[in-house]
Order: sequence, then structure tokens, then C-alpha cells
Amino acid sequence: MTMQASETRLLTRLREAVGASHVLTSPRATLRYRRGYRSGSGPAIAVVRPGNLVELWQVAQACVAADVSIIMQASNTGLTGGSTPDGADYPGGLVIISTTRLSALRVIRQGEQVLCLPGTTLHSLEQALRPYGREPHSVIGSSCLGASVVGGVCNNSGGSLVRRGPAYTQMALYGQVMPDGSLRLVNHLGIALGDKPETILARLDAGEFTEADIAPAGDCWAHDHSYVSHVRDIDSDTPARFNADPRCLFEAAGSAGKLIVLAVRLDTFARDDNTATFYIGTNRPDVLTDLRRAMLRDFAMPPIAGEYMHRTAFDIADHYGRDTFVAIEKLGTDRLPALFAAKARVDALLGAGRSDRMMQWASRFLPDHLPARMRDFRERFAHHLILKVSQDQVADTRTLLSRLLPGGGEAGEETGEHFECSAQEAAKAFLHRFVAAGAAVRYRAVHRKDVEDIVALDIALPRNNRAWVEHLPEALEAQTIHKLYYGHFFCQVFHQDYIVKKGTDPLAYEHALWALLDQRGAQYPAEHNVGHLYVARPSLADFYRSIDPRNQLNPGIGHTPRTRHWAETTSHGAPHP
Repeated sequence: MTMQASETRLLTRLREAVGASHVLTSPRATLRYRRGYRSGSGPAIAVVRPGNLVELWQVAQACVAADVSIIMQASNTGLTGGSTPDGADYPGGLVIISTTRLSALRVIRQGEQVLCLPGTTLHSLEQALRPYGREPHSVIGSSCLGASVVGGVCNNSGGSLVRRGPAYTQMALYGQVMPDGSLRLVNHLGIALGDKPETILARLDAGEFTEADIAPAGDCWAHDHSYVSHVRDIDSDTPARFNADPRCLFEAAGSAGKLIVLAVRLDTFARDDNTATFYIGTNRPDVLTDLRRAMLRDFAMPPIAGEYMHRTAFDIADHYGRDTFVAIEKLGTDRLPALFAAKARVDALLGAGRSDRMMQWASRFLPDHLPARMRDFRERFAHHLILKVSQDQVADTRTLLSRLLPGGGEAGEETGEHFECSAQEAAKAFLHRFVAAGAAVRYRAVHRKDVEDIVALDIALPRNNRAWVEHLPEALEAQTIHKLYYGHFFCQVFHQDYIVKKGTDPLAYEHALWALLDQRGAQYPAEHNVGHLYVARPSLADFYRSIDPRNQLNPGIGHTPRTRHWAETTSHGAPHP
């Protein structure tokens, strides 16, 4: 059978499974699925949008039988291009399976756990849990505002909440492509749904199970139970969390698209309503180091959150994230998915980056959105920390901050200062921090004549690290327009975005950064997974081989081979130093 005939037959099967309107083939219709949020793009035979789990299973069966490469995609909000094509050299051609229509979720066990399908968004899960006084592992986070729950698990995403660690579960339902080209369904949800794949999936689609069918978790973890003690080991010479950490690689967890994940079972967490937020500014990084070590060592529990932001990141978020900030503040997160979809349609119609330039122009007419005290700290201090604690930690936090940051006069200018936020100031401070990553993308779109690209790293420094502030060599500094540093300070996980000048080789620039990070004992990526930007470390590549032995799902991530059965070829990128 010719390639064209094979594709025609596959498209026929896909249309039979999901309906012709949900099999997209034109370049314009598929563009938003084929282009990454920050990087990566390539052609695809089709983008398929199944509407239930049975349809997803039939689509997967058709793709596996046709021996095409498969990319599973949820919200397409990843920062390393792992859920979009990267080039055109995929064995058999490529089909993208979009799970955005599979957004159902079910709250189980009186709200203490949830069952999420592949397209369930973090936003919808937060909403569903509010009546129970519970929260998911992550709340709206630092990188994007439309992220999927399953995507977080597959990428071991971390987020801002110190006590919860990386997204993790040992309880999942997934399809696995076997070496002989067969597709098997594995049910480790702990829910009795039957034995045959179609029966299991149809019952899950229809919600045809009761609490009596749900077994207790037992020895299976539905979150990382050990993280609180793990992150508090402040003298360890290894990072607290990173994507290649074998302790958090288990079936769906960390799978990065190498399994067809159909559902995950996750723990939820009691919502912290009675909290206090402190805003800290200093020009001495060692003061923040002492604060971090003291709280992790001496307090009964870590703080709820500790989000760091350097002054430059503050400024870029202020200027290039203002409209996003105002949209979230005024409209809430409920309308964000529709706004992102509209933005993608504008770019598909008018060209990449056009929507960003339009919104940036309009943002000039928005009023100042930040509190006066934050503005004052921005003028006086280079390093900013937003610290949220539970009510039982407030008194001890005040005492510690008064000792480390006495404030007032020369002492305040020397060591730094802090203030206790009002509810409005706290909300604005965290929201300002969370629009930083998108602001870098906006800067690139607006200044495309001056900017070659964004080199985006997320790194994890050892827990015993004290020298967390980076100092670039002069040669790299000369190629840089802006360096944006922000991150999850108590986990020692930092997002570092380098906006590099026109004419700079981004790949060479990034490899030079890797060498510097290796000297500092860093692990990377920390929580966004390797995608097509990073080289998978041996432990992570071995994990991928074990769960996708045929290498048919998301082949090539982490600069691994794209060939079937992992046959070695010339790497897509330079090997890890």
C-alpha cells in the first residue's frame, strides 16, 4: 500500500471513530495544535479530537495499527514543546490526538480524591473542589493558565505550593503500545470497571460506578507523601524535585506522552483559608537564603508558598503582562480558556504573534494595576519574595522576619524590609508573579526585530545550595537583552528566561548555560519536562524506553531516537555535557 493510500485509509477510520468534523487536516485548522506555546512546530497528517474515552481508544487503535507516530496533547500550554511536533521526520507521519473534549472529572471519596480524564483542566478541578473546601495539587500556576491536570502528572509539574511537591500518582488508567504493535489497556485506578477495554472505558465515560466500586488507595500513592520531609533536608547535595528524579517516575507519572493516559486518580488537599502573606524586598540574597533555611529547619511545616521574583522579571511582567493581569483580575479564570482559544484563532488567521502585538498596544490604556508598596519595593530592592504562611505560622514568621529584616532607616536599606499584605495586596502580588512567563513571550512578539528567541530554562538547585544567584560570563551577557529570574524559592526551583539578541545562536547559548549549571550541581529541567529543548538524562530515557518499547508515542523527546524500537540514529541535538 502506498503512503497516500495508507493515510487515506487511516483518515477514514478516524472519521468513523469521532466524526468528520473532529478530524482536522488543513494547515490552518491544525496550526494551533501543531505549534508550541513557546517553541516547536511541524506538520501532521491530522489532529483528532475524540469526544469520549471509547472514541479515544478507537483512535489510538487505528493509529497504532497504521504505524504512525502519535502525540497526545491536552491544552498545548507546555513550555518545552513536548506536546507538539518538532520537525517533519516522524516515522510513518504524525497524528496529534487532542484531548480537550475529554474534560470530565468526578469527585470521589467525599472530596478527598478526584478522578480526572485527559482533558480536565486545573481551572475546572479547582471549581469542582471549592464546595468541599478542598484544592487540587496545584492552583493556577506560574507558567500558564489553561493547564491540564493529566499534563501536570505526566510532566511531574511542581508549582508554587511547597508542601505538595511534584504532581504524582500511582493510580492511573492508560494504554500502552507493546513491542509487537498491539495496544493494551492497564487499569490501576483501583476502581472495578470490568475486564474488557471497551467495557471499562464505556463505564468510565458514563460514570457507571459507585463508591463501593472504588477501593481504598492502600499502599498506592495518589500524591507524593514524602515531599514535606524531602524538601526540608536542607543539607542534601541533591535538588528537591526535578524531572529525571527516579523517585517520581511511575507509569503515568513523568510519562511525558509515552503512554496514552485515559484517567488519573489523585488526592486533594484541605484549602488553606486562614493565611497571611508577607512581601519581602532585599538587595542581599543571603538574607533570603537564611530565611529559607530557618523556616525549613525550625518550623513544624514548610510555608504554604514562597515565590521569588527578580526586579527585571518584575518589570517585564509589569509592562508586558499587564493586560493578562487585568483580564484575570476583572474577569476571573472562568473565561480564560475561551480567551486563549480566541487568541490562537487570531494567530492562525493573521500570523504568529499578531494577537500579542494587538493586546500590547491596547494595554497602554490600562491604569496602574500594582499596589503602591510593591512599587516602592521595586525601586529600592532587586530581590522580591512573596511568602504565604498558615495561621499557626504567623507569629513565628513575624518574629523571624523582624530578626532578619528589621527594616527602617539604614538597617532597612542594608538588609531589606518586609510588609504584611492586605488581602488585595496578596492577590495582586501572586498574580503579578504568575504572569511573568507569558510576559516573556509577549516581549519576543513585540520586539521581534531585536529578539532572536527566548532561551527558557527551569532548573533545580541542590537543597544545600546557598549561591543561588546566577552570574553570567561576559560573553553570554553580551548576547543577552534581558535575564528573567523567578521561581519557587523554598524548593530551590527557578525559571530562568533569557531574551537573546538578534543573531545569537540560541542552541549554542543554551548549551553554554548547561555547562554552567552542571558546575553548580543543578538538575534540569525541574518541572516542565524535557520536551524537545532538553536532553533526557539516562535514567529518564531508560524510563521512556520501558513504558514505550516501540517508541511510537511522542518519539524524539529529550533528543532520543525517533525510530521504532529505539534504533539509534544521529541525535536531533547535542548530547548532554
